[in-house]
Amino acid sequence: MTAAVRAARVLDSTMSYRESGTGAPIVFLHGNPTSSHLWRNVLPGVASGRLLAPDLIGMGDSGKPEIAYSFADHARYLDAWFEALALRDVVLVGHDWGGALAFDRAARHPDRVRGIAFTETIVKPMSWAEFPEGGRELFRAIRTEGVGEAMILDENAFVEQALPASSATPLTPADLAVYREPYPTRESRRPLLRWARSLPLGGEPADVVARIEAYDQWLAAGPEVPKLLLTFTPGAGTMMGEDVIAWCAANIAALEIEHADAVAGHHTPEDQPELIAAAISGWVERLGLTYGHRTITR
Repeated sequence: MTAAVRAARVLDSTMSYRESGTGAPIVFLHGNPTSSHLWRNVLPGVASGRLLAPDLIGMGDSGKPEIAYSFADHARYLDAWFEALALRDVVLVGHDWGGALAFDRAARHPDRVRGIAFTETIVKPMSWAEFPEGGRELFRAIRTEGVGEAMILDENAFVEQALPASSATPLTPADLAVYREPYPTRESRRPLLRWARSLPLGGEPADVVARIEAYDQWLAAGPEVPKLLLTFTPGAGTMMGEDVIAWCAANIAALEIEHADAVAGHHTPEDQPELIAAAISGWVERLGLTYGHRTITR
């Protein structure tokens, strides 16, 4: 089923989203520098449910208000989107910063979340030594005043270089054009720079570290909400290595880890969409996640 593209009025702006199917809602959240386009090949393979994939504020086809694009800003606009669509009991699926936003929302509204599936996301604050060696030089440069602006605002390097380099499956020119389209100007790329500088490395930025520490406390003590971590054979730009996966197993309550013996880079929904869709469908059915008197089934 082809997803319809819709828009909702959210605070002082609008948020675009894809929607298909009916029944209990499953919300798919993307990260940086992608959009709901990331889930285009995942949604058709999910067996049932009302499937929704928003473009985060300032990204994709969503509006670009004059805000700082901090983590708190993204959470605020996303909260307003959930309210606009009257979404109360949902399964959240997150990749990259979308996973972090899913954890953050669940920690603040645990009674509104029935499950969280995640892949290649930010599960905890990291020291620079813990961060994958291949990305340290890049993110140190991004955090350097003037250098980061030149790379991301002037050269659009996060879309033109980092995105293709961290996908195991080459992006088609058409798909890369979709990811490029929302960022034609220097000003339009500010959300990409802010996200890149928000990675919780070496204790900074402090506001993001504090939010992640808060949702880590909830992840450790929230057995009432089932969680699913999807992992693959590491490919280009993989962020969640064996040590991080082991940390998740030891520190996240009610966690199931499903590993697929297939190669995926950091952008797992680009590389293995069918496997992700099948894993989410099977997990939802297996757990019989209920919403009032309704149960998601095939």
